[in-house]
Amino acid sequence: MPVGMILLIGVGILIYLGFAQRALDRMRLTDKQALLFIGAVLIGGFIPDIPLTENVSINIGGGILPILLIGYLLYRADTVKEKGRAVAALLIATVAVYGATKIVPVEPTYSVFMDPMYIFASLAGIIGYLAGRSRRSAFIAGAGSMVLTDIISRVEVALIGGRGTLVIGGAGAFDAIIIAGILAVFLAEVVGETRERIQGGTSQVPRGHRKLEKTPRDKNPHDKEGE
Repeated sequence: MPVGMILLIGVGILIYLGFAQRALDRMRLTDKQALLFIGAVLIGGFIPDIPLTENVSINIGGGILPILLIGYLLYRADTVKEKGRAVAALLIATVAVYGATKIVPVEPTYSVFMDPMYIFASLAGIIGYLAGRSRRSAFIAGAGSMVLTDIISRVEVALIGGRGTLVIGGAGAFDAIIIAGILAVFLAEVVGETRERIQGGTSQVPRGHRKLEKTPRDKNPHDKEGE
């Protein structure tokens, strides 16, 4: 079974059992919305691609739906600063993935330890988390960078007079766009949760001192970053 399908089914099970509630809350998604998205991606992957130009088309499950989710998450970002950070993370991840495509050949028959597309997806997910930090920004950067890399590669081919076709999200549920987005959110959740536990566990109040409630001025600046 392809990696993308395994990840989607695994995430769907975690959501159904309630184990992904924290991450979904911070992405401003409900369980029903997340499960609906996963189901739509799985079904949309088998719908014929939609042509955009003579040589470019887009898949519903692997392209259109992730782009719509990226737009939704960007719209639901709480502050202009967070939106700016998400866009910056998206650009950084795109540069990293595009650079990787120049080093590792894209052909799946190339002799490396895994399919090159999974290498790019993993890189996008890791960079997406490191640059974006929040769950929303991580998904935007991870999945969005794969979309932009596809587009940049198509433009590059057109500029040099080359021929060929491009299907954005062409593998549907198995596409690197989906894998990159899931991996980015997973890293943000695991690392963010671990950091919050460490920070919470090290804060001690000396005996005889009353623990004061946080005021807006005293609020930990990292509280927002965990979203």
